[in-house]
Amino acid sequence: MNVITLLLSATSQGMLWSLLAIGVYMTFRILDIADLTAEGSFPLGGGIAAIGIVNGIHPVLATLLAFGGGMLAGLVTGILNTKFKIPALLAGIITMTGLYSITSRVMGAPNIALLGESTIFTAAQDMGLTKNNAVILVGLLIVLLVILLLVLFFRTEIGLAVRATGDNPDMSEANGIKTENMKLVGYMISNGSIALSGALLAQNNGFADLNAGVGTIVIGLASIIIAEVLLHNKPILIRLITIVAGAIIYRFILALVFEMNVEPTDSKLASAIVLVICLSLPQIRSKFTLKTKKKGADTDATSLKNQ
Repeated sequence: MNVITLLLSATSQGMLWSLLAIGVYMTFRILDIADLTAEGSFPLGGGIAAIGIVNGIHPVLATLLAFGGGMLAGLVTGILNTKFKIPALLAGIITMTGLYSITSRVMGAPNIALLGESTIFTAAQDMGLTKNNAVILVGLLIVLLVILLLVLFFRTEIGLAVRATGDNPDMSEANGIKTENMKLVGYMISNGSIALSGALLAQNNGFADLNAGVGTIVIGLASIIIAEVLLHNKPILIRLITIVAGAIIYRFILALVFEMNVEPTDSKLASAIVLVICLSLPQIRSKFTLKTKKKGADTDATSLKNQ
C-alpha cells in the first residue's frame, strides 16, 4: 500500500476518531476532570446507530439518537459526580461498567453487522465517490459543524461559565456560577461527541461491537497530546482544529506501523508502543526546548565575555 493510500485511509479514520478526541478534550482539558465514561459511551453510540439503521431508521436520525444516548450517559456520570459527590474517576468507571449491560441490551447481540444497509456515507458514495473519499467528505462536514457549534457555544454565557468552572471552580462559584450545572453540561457535550464518533465509526466499519470502547480514552488522549505538541496556548478554534490533525496523524502512524507486517497477535503491543511515544512527546519537546534555551544562553554569555 503506497503512502497516498495510507494517508487517505488515515484521514478518513482520523476524521471520525477526532470527534472522540474532541469529547475527551472537553472533560480532560476544559473541565480538568478525568472521565472514563468514554469507554462506555463510545460503543453505546455505535450500538444505538446500528440497531436503529437495521430497524429501518434513517442513518442521520440514528446518528442523532446515538448522540443523544451519549449525552444521557454523560448526564448520569455528571449526576454521580456532582450530586452524589462520587469522585470523578470512580463515577466514570461506575457509568462505564453499567453502560456495558445497557449497550448489550440495546444491541441484543455482541455485534451487529451493517453490510448492505444504508449508512450516513451512502449518499456520498452514490455520487460516485470512493469509500474513503465519501467518509472524508461526510466526516469533514460533521467535524466542521461540531467545531462551529462548540466555538459558538463557548462564546455564550453558559459556555464561558463552563470554561471558568474548569479553570477555577472555587472562584467561579464565588462569582455566582452554578459549577455543578456547568459540569453536567460539560459531561453531556463530551460524551455526546464520543457517542457520535462511535456511531460514525460503526457505520464506516460496517458493524457495531460491544467491546469497541476498550482503549478509546487513551486514543483520545494521544490525539490531544499530538495536537498540543503541534500548537499550544491557542484560541479554542485552533485547538479543536489541531485535535482533528492530531487524530489523523495518530491514525497515520498506526497505519505505517501495521504496514511493517506486524503479527495480528502483536497489534495491541504495537499500538501501545505508538501510544507511549505520542504521550511522551510533551516531555521530549520540553527537554529539547530547555537544551535550546541553555545553548542560546551559553552562546550569549560567551559573546559577552569576548567583548
